[in-house]
Order: sequence, then structure tokens, then C-alpha cells
Amino acid sequence: MQVHATLLTSGINMNIFSLNSKLVGMYASCADIKSARLLIQNIQHPNVFAFNWMVLRLAYDGYFDDALLYFRWMREVGHMGNNFTFSIVLKACVGLMDVKMGRQVHAIVCEMGFQNDVSIANALIDMYGKCGGMSYARRVFDGMRERDVASWTSMICGFCNVGEIEQALVLFERMKEGFTLDVVSWNALISGFVQNHQVREAFEIFQEMMLSGIQPNQVTVVALLPACGSAGYIKWGREIHGFIYRKGFDANVYIASALIDMYSKCGSVKDAQNVFDKIPCKNVASWNAMIDCYGKCGMVDSSLALFKKMKEEGLQPNEVTFTCILSACSHSGSVQEGLEIFSSMKECYGIEVSMQHYAGVVDLLCRSGRAVEAYKFFKALPIQVTESMVGAFLNGCKVHGRRDLAKMMEEEIMRIKLKEPASFVALSNIYAADGDWEEVGNVRNVMKERNVHKQPGFSWLEKQCKIPEGEKEEEGDKMASGLDTGHYIV
Repeated sequence: MQVHATLLTSGINMNIFSLNSKLVGMYASCADIKSARLLIQNIQHPNVFAFNWMVLRLAYDGYFDDALLYFRWMREVGHMGNNFTFSIVLKACVGLMDVKMGRQVHAIVCEMGFQNDVSIANALIDMYGKCGGMSYARRVFDGMRERDVASWTSMICGFCNVGEIEQALVLFERMKEGFTLDVVSWNALISGFVQNHQVREAFEIFQEMMLSGIQPNQVTVVALLPACGSAGYIKWGREIHGFIYRKGFDANVYIASALIDMYSKCGSVKDAQNVFDKIPCKNVASWNAMIDCYGKCGMVDSSLALFKKMKEEGLQPNEVTFTCILSACSHSGSVQEGLEIFSSMKECYGIEVSMQHYAGVVDLLCRSGRAVEAYKFFKALPIQVTESMVGAFLNGCKVHGRRDLAKMMEEEIMRIKLKEPASFVALSNIYAADGDWEEVGNVRNVMKERNVHKQPGFSWLEKQCKIPEGEKEEEGDKMASGLDTGHYIV
């Protein structure tokens, strides 16, 4: 900003050397999106560089609609974009989970002859894979003149995302025939299985990785820890903790935060607290993890006390801190404390309120039975309602028998074009509870029109673990043996 001020006061022509556009890039890269917006709107001829930075910053911060608006503006003023442009625009499509918009961008890519660019083709595969268009992803993949490791990895993760694990493994075996896989590729596959809740498969890939001679790195263990937490396998988590200690990874504050989160999901506050206490240089992420741990375990007083201590030690809370605090208040029914903290975010801490925070307030009000206030809060929101907010509201209406409020929100629900089944199912259940089968039929018809499908339910143990209760200890012992010797045996 001092350099910017110097340029302005010196009378230099800001159009030479694209100085204005470079300043837009500077502000965007430093996360000062307000200044970047103000500057680009006053430039006569912003270049592709400036537009790319705006799209990137907005997409990175979660303002996906705004990112696409700048992309459209860029094309309206005559800039077609470059390979970097399309890679980040496709990430915005992923953020919106908008496969139709992604297909439009794909059409522009082909029109401009960029379809053979490996980085853009990889971004297309990633977009289609994450937005549920695996058939399109496959077409892009099959049509590539050359592929790199990222191409194969994106396809494998795409199959993982839609639950086609056999296809993912077949592709993985084919990939190994043509490439010497590095640790990044193994980590990506492990992450794909973990994100798809395929815990056993994730550990089997981990086993194969170690047997192949590739040493796990810090990213590997960060990817595996959520699997232990999500499946409740605290023994496996403790063995990985031991592996982390032996490798010297425990000094990494982000790994420590992942350990805290794992123990939190397993319900072991004591273990999480031990990890937290031993972190030599705590950062905001580690404080957030412990605050969230207390909140998830219903210990809101401890969560708030840690929040206070964090500030006393001179650490500035960030947006994630407030998401954790609002969640803690919501789970414990501490409505007043939550609302006061929400109100203080901007005024006292300078934190911009995001969609997650608004969703946290909706959840806070609905869980405590204050659905009318939640409805009024909805109506006053300065941003577009999200699926998570609608889901929280409808669940609150269902629990507290407020069919009237659910009906009042129906127009808003239909307007935002929901893509996930949860909100539709909640609305349908509310009508079904009242015996209004006509409305149930209407909701189901809308789901059919929008091609929204509810996935069939499954038993957690049957689907995720597939081993009897008595075998958990044995599995953990096998893993301990594997980690000690450098091999993992399932």
C-alpha cells in the first residue's frame, strides 16, 4: 500500500507496464479483496493477469459466483483468457458443484483449442469427478494425447468420490504400469479413499505404498488420521501417533492439529488435550482444533475458556475459530453466548462473516427450538441461502413440529435449486409426518426433475469396517507391528 501511495503521489502513468493490473494482483494475492475490487473497477483496460488474480482470489475465498462474474467480465472486454484462467474458473465450478457451468467452460476451452493442454484437461477431469459427471471425465481422460500422474490421480479420485472403488483400483494398477509413482500419487489415492469413507481400502493402499519402498511423509499421516477418527478406531490412531513420534513429525503443528481432531472424533478429550499441551509453538490452527474438540464433546465452558485464553496469549482468532465456537454453542444449547459471539465478530475482531458463520447461527437457533427467529434471520441474510442452512432449518422444523415455517421456506428452497438430497428428504418427511401425501409427491417430483437421488442407507459397521468388534484390537496390533518394522499388514 505504501508503494501504491508512492506511485500515485509521484504522478507516474499507471497504465504503463500494466502497473494498475499488477497492483490488482498484489492486493488479491495479499487477500485484500476490497482494495482489489475497487482498483480493477477503475482501470480502463485491465489485462488478463488482473482478471486471473480476481478469479483466483474470489474462488479461493469461497466467492464462487463472484469469481465467475469476473470471468464473464473478462470475456466481455475482449480477453479470451489463457490456460491459467480456465484452470481456476473450473475450480469455481467445483465450488458451486455446477456441472452445467463446467460444461459451458469446457465448450469454451474446446472453442479456443486448449483441450490438449494437460493442466486444463486435468482441471476438467477434477471438475467432472467432483461434480458427479464421471462419464464426461472419462471422455476427457480417454481423449488426452498425453497424460501425467495428476491425470490418472484425478480420475482415480473421481471414481472414489462416486463410490466406484473397483474402477479406481483397476485404474491405479494400470497407472503403476506406466509411471513410477511418487509419494504425491500415493497420498492422493489414500486421501480419495478416506474422503469416500473407504477406511480399509485407504489402509490397504498405505500398506502397498510402504511395501513398494515409498516412505510416507507428513501429508500421508494427515490423510490417514481422519480415517481413524471417522471409523472410531482410536487404537489405529494411537499407532499412527506413535509412528508420527518416531518419524519426528510431531513437531509439525498442523500434524498435531490433525491428531487433536482425530482424538476428538474418537471422543478422547484427554488424548487430544495431551497433544495440545505438548505443542511447543501453538498456532491458530492448533487452538481451533482444541476449541472444536471441546465443543464436539459438549464441553462448551472449556471451549469458551480456551477461546478466552487464546486471546490472552496474544493470538488473533480467525474465521475458523468462530465457526468452532458457534458449533460448540449450538451443540450445548448456549444460544445467548453464541449470538453475542456472532455479533462481536466484525465489530471486535474485524472478521468478515461468511456462509459458515450464518449457517452456524441458523443451526444454533433451530437446535434450541427458536425456529421463528431462524426464519427471520434467514429473511434478513445479506447473502444467498446455502444448502447447509436450509438443511439445518428444515431439521429444526422437523424436530420441533414447525410445518408452517417449513412451508413458508418452500419457495426459497425451490428458488436456490438444491442439488443435494438431504433438504428435500427433510421437507418430504415434514409433510409425511402430517400425512400430507400430496406435498410429499410434489417434493419427489421436483427431485426427479432436478435429477436429485437419495442414496440408500447402510449400516456403518457393515459398510465401513466389515470386521467384528472383537477384531479391532487384533487389527490395531497388526498395524503396530507393521509400523514398527516399516511395513503395514492388514
